[in-house]
Amino acid sequence: MLPPMAARKTRRARKRGAPRSVAADEPRAERESIGCGSRPCDAQETFARRSPPSVRLLPHRCSARQREFSPLRSVSPHLSRVLGIICYCDGHCPDGKQNGTCELRPGGYCFSAVEEVWDSELREYVPEWSFGCLPPAESGFMQCKGNQVPHYLDKSIICCNHTALCNKDLFPEITYKSRPTMETDTRMVIASGAPLIILVVALSAALVIVVIAVGIMYHKCRKKERDPCLVQSQGTLKDLIDQSSGSGSGLPLLVQQTIAKQLAMSQCVGKGRYGEVWLARWRGGEKVAVKVFFTLEEASWFRETEIYQTVLMRHDNILGFIAADIKGTGSWTQMLLITDYHDRGSLHDYLQTTVLDHQALLTICSSIASGIAHLHTEIFGTQGKPAIAHRDIKSRNILVKRNGECAIADFGLAVRYFSESGDIDIAPNTRVGTRRYMAPEVLDETLNTSSFDAFKMADMYSVGLVFWEACRRCVTGGKNSMVEPYALPYHDVVPNDPDFEDMRLVVCVKRLRPVIPTRWDNDAVLYALSKMMSECWHPNPPVRLTALRVKKTLSKLHIDNISIKIV
Repeated sequence: MLPPMAARKTRRARKRGAPRSVAADEPRAERESIGCGSRPCDAQETFARRSPPSVRLLPHRCSARQREFSPLRSVSPHLSRVLGIICYCDGHCPDGKQNGTCELRPGGYCFSAVEEVWDSELREYVPEWSFGCLPPAESGFMQCKGNQVPHYLDKSIICCNHTALCNKDLFPEITYKSRPTMETDTRMVIASGAPLIILVVALSAALVIVVIAVGIMYHKCRKKERDPCLVQSQGTLKDLIDQSSGSGSGLPLLVQQTIAKQLAMSQCVGKGRYGEVWLARWRGGEKVAVKVFFTLEEASWFRETEIYQTVLMRHDNILGFIAADIKGTGSWTQMLLITDYHDRGSLHDYLQTTVLDHQALLTICSSIASGIAHLHTEIFGTQGKPAIAHRDIKSRNILVKRNGECAIADFGLAVRYFSESGDIDIAPNTRVGTRRYMAPEVLDETLNTSSFDAFKMADMYSVGLVFWEACRRCVTGGKNSMVEPYALPYHDVVPNDPDFEDMRLVVCVKRLRPVIPTRWDNDAVLYALSKMMSECWHPNPPVRLTALRVKKTLSKLHIDNISIKIV
């Protein structure tokens, strides 16, 4: 460690070892007799031994081993003050002083130091010596001990203050641990900065990963914005897409953008007031039913799709929902609802061509009651189902499956009830139900829309009319079998397309109901069903049977049971 003084002048040796002094060639005996003998040099003893002043003292002639044990040679501050000692300086000469010397202040030290510097010409490290005066402060004394502190580059220092120019012929030696080269020095510099390099590389990699992830998420969000949504709602439909119905089959996989292009329409199998139903082939031949809504009936398409997406909606007696899509053909837009296909068609069409026995009749009625009971029942749980009222039950909206059971369809007018909040979710739809199947309280506009039970009782009125249609097609009488032709409810008292006033006059004012044939009284099953119908279409809504009660009664009904009590 060198003192912070004036700019250092350089005296470089082109050899590995330090230059020898003039006295270095003198015999060891002479040096020892004049110097320190067999022990380390002591400045005061050396000074005391001087005989005549003419004898020149060479304290530096102590051996290197002696100097190693005594790097600091000093006298008392008083003695140095008396002597007026000057030091040899080279590279650390103070300004204004005589060239090559500096005056040592009391308590100060003359020093001789060496350190290695890189020689760009020789491309190796060479020793560089410097000489000068150290101040008497404590820092000066500590600098004289600097060679005892490890350094990256080898360096050494020797101090003295016992005689004038005592440092001129002092040449401290360097003990080389390992001589570095420029290559190893560069590697050491790189190694010392390795943690910082690793940190910078890691942070850069993390930043790149974050940027890539943000870019991917942004791309996906932009893609979703460009894709046509299934339904533009307040998030109800989107939140339910990834949820399971809990029935084992889960919700169908929706592919809103591409499923319309995968459909191959075959033939139209039905038409209604609000759209058409087509038979289509999907995914290589699978038959599906595609309900195509008219352009003005977007609200019905929206509502029906939303109801189908309700959690736990799937049931054996509810039409299976596959997907919904919007298909644009340039000049016009088609709103599609894809469901399971049942080749027997609606119950309305099925009853026109099919005569039922008791077992088939009970299967139809039981499955209808089971589907309605599932709709009307609220299921509580983490993913519960709200209670749902259909509001448009009729034989055209009930499909017949291959096993003889029925599946309820068309939920464009359905309402949902959430018991936790007490809210009734009524869609803002201008569409109205089928007037022929409307309950009296709907026709005379006395329905309490704030009570969900009122909507359920209106459904049960319509269920009674559907049961009447099915019972007319049930054969009785054995060999002398009897069966009525298919007919719609009130076919004999209202026109084919009655208006509100026609139905209100018949149902509310005259309080007429469909006629029950007398042959039903002689058949146990038809008699029990006729009693059930009468309870369902009672003019007072609270008196009507619930869907669950009808379901349980039908489950107990057997052909051989002639005594059935309706409770």
